Order: sequence, then structure tokens, then C-alpha cells
Amino acid sequence: MFKNANKKSQEEDQWLSVSDLMAGLMMVFLFISIALMRETMKEKDNMKDIAVTYQNTQIAIYNALNKEFKNELQKWGATISEKTLSFTFNSPKTLFDNNKSQIKEKYKTILKDFFPRYLNIIMNFKNSISEIRIEGHTSSTGTYFYNMKLSQDRTRSVLKYIYNIKSIKNNRNWIKKHISAVGLSSSKLIYKNNIEDEDASRRVGFRIITNSDIQIRKILEVN
Repeated sequence: MFKNANKKSQEEDQWLSVSDLMAGLMMVFLFISIALMRETMKEKDNMKDIAVTYQNTQIAIYNALNKEFKNELQKWGATISEKTLSFTFNSPKTLFDNNKSQIKEKYKTILKDFFPRYLNIIMNFKNSISEIRIEGHTSSTGTYFYNMKLSQDRTRSVLKYIYNIKSIKNNRNWIKKHISAVGLSSSKLIYKNNIEDEDASRRVGFRIITNSDIQIRKILEVN
């Protein structure tokens, strides 16, 4: 009788030990889950901060450009996109002759006025800017690769011209590191009523690329 009682007591003690172990493991897993949730929430907060900062910076750049050039936009046939931060010249007859990459005199006059003022604004945000792309676009007339070369040659002509403007010579090192010439051929056509607008497709834009992606990578590396 005593033997059976002792055996039963040992089994109960063994069961209690297993229960205590399981309870302990559950607590450990609970603490781990809480720690992971806190890290995830912290990372989300950091990403949110970056997104807010990026949005605020983008709005500030757009507002500064719009304030500086609002009186010239219509005269120059230009637009500013708040979404892409592109300052685009949309009057092809002002920019280049057909199938030519040499800048027309009227466009040179515009660039000489535009770029030093544009650069002054950019310098106020240079810590948030990764790159400025001079993007050249053509219509779909002609072959894709012919238009690729033409658009590339045109953006190089623009870059060469603005680089040699005397009033910006103190910023030439920054320009060499941050401004590139990109020919996009007919890859981003403009349509109206589902029909290509050839004149609107022929354009040159100065597009600002912010460094928000770099800041995001830095935060991910820290975490």
C-alpha cells in the first residue's frame, strides 16, 4: 500500500516538474516574442520617420522651385512635377531642330537664366539629393535605338552647356559628381486621348533623385 502511494507521489512530482518546465519555456517564448515585436515596431517607426522626412523634403524642394520659377514656366513652356521633382521643358521647337542635338540659341538663353537659379535652390537641399538626371525624351518617330542615341546626345549637349556657364564655376565639382545625362529614347511617350502627342513626347527634364533609399538602408543596417 505504501509502495503504491510512494509511486503515485513520484509520478505526481514528475508531472509537476514537466508542467513547470513547460510553463518556463512558454514564458521564455513570450519574452522573445515581446522583444521581437518591440524591434519590429521600432523599425516601423524608423521607416515611418524616413518616409515623413522624404515627403517633407520633396514638398519643400517642389515649393522652392515653384516659387522661384512660377513667372517663367508658361514663358518657357516648362512644368514642375511635385511627384517626380522633374523640371521639364516641353516646347520641342525651342529646344532642338529635328534630328539634331545642337542646342538652339533660344534654349541656350533659357538655360543660362534657369540653371544658376535652379542650382542655388538645389544647394539648399544638397544633403538630401543623391543625383540630378537630365533626361531626354523623343517621340516614337524613327527607330528606338536611333532615338536613344539622339536623346543621349541632346542631354549631353545640355549638360556640357550648363557646366560651362561661368556663374556656376564654383559648383562644377559638385555637378560632376551629381548630375548625369540620360537618354530615354521613346520609352516614356505622352498620350492624349490614347493617341501619342509627338510634340509633348519630345522634351528635356531635370529630375531630382533624393537619397531616401540610402537613409533607409542605413537604418536597416543599424537594426
